[in-house]
Amino acid sequence: MRKKVLLILIVVTIIVIAGIIVAINNSDSTDTNIETINVSEVTRSVFYSPQYVAIQKGFFEKYGIKVELTTAQGTDAVMTSVLSNQVQIGFAGPEASIYVYNEGKEDHTQVFAQLTKRDGSFLVSKTNTNNFSWEDLKGKTIIPGRKGGVPYMTLEYVLKQNGINPQTDLVLDDSIKFDLMAGAFASGDADYVTLFEPTASMTELQEKGYVVASVGETSGEIPYTAYFAKKSYIEQNEETIQGFTNAIYEGQQWVKEHTSKEIAESVQSFFPDTELDMLETAIQSYKDIDAWNDTPILTKESFERLEDVMYEAGELENKVPYETLINNIYAEKAIK
Repeated sequence: MRKKVLLILIVVTIIVIAGIIVAINNSDSTDTNIETINVSEVTRSVFYSPQYVAIQKGFFEKYGIKVELTTAQGTDAVMTSVLSNQVQIGFAGPEASIYVYNEGKEDHTQVFAQLTKRDGSFLVSKTNTNNFSWEDLKGKTIIPGRKGGVPYMTLEYVLKQNGINPQTDLVLDDSIKFDLMAGAFASGDADYVTLFEPTASMTELQEKGYVVASVGETSGEIPYTAYFAKKSYIEQNEETIQGFTNAIYEGQQWVKEHTSKEIAESVQSFFPDTELDMLETAIQSYKDIDAWNDTPILTKESFERLEDVMYEAGELENKVPYETLINNIYAEKAIK
């Protein structure tokens, strides 16, 4: 009887040990199949909700990718981190890649997926008005962001479209850093500021300003923010770039098919200091202006409009060939 019990214990022990070994092997295999990709985003904003949805919903893991996301607080900082190999993928305005190409860098960056299709900033006024006109900006001081950045250039483009000379009809104070603009506006003498969500809605909630217009709705479609990487990295890591683009596309589709409340609940962990109802309001603002691309494809028409905006702003002398800078191969495969 004792031998029988001992034999049973030995068999059970062997089964348990075998199970542990299998579990460890499976764990090692899973870790091996997941590739960590470092991504630098230009800022943290609900404007980029499809990206956060793709991370939170596990769309990247589905393609064997773990995203390590850092926030650079500026397009220049994003591009520097990409060119210096601190990160593999940058997320900012395509204008950064245009500037790098025109500097003559052989291993320049290529844009391979577009996320947003218009300016995401809202014009906020110190005074409340129900009958805002762009003419109201004449003689006023506006905080528009960094000169040479797309928010600044898009605002200039809108001003010109409305018969306003940015050099003579008003003052564009570009001395304030992007992440300090809301505070400088609230405590300073500027009449207007351009802010992204949820900062714009929070400023309004605190009665420190009032949203009077959408810059992006007025300007029309422009490839505002997109993903880019060094040409050499894309060529050497095609499977990774394809998986990354697939995940972004799934995030875009999820956002398209769900309500602002559902999106807010999904991305709330990325905005721990913002109430859920405020996130919902901010996200609805972007839905209302049709801010997000349905697919990661960056069209030639929208790219050429971006270059027109840059040219009119005096920030671009030589236009870049669309086919050289924009790589839609992975975006086209993602939507098939």
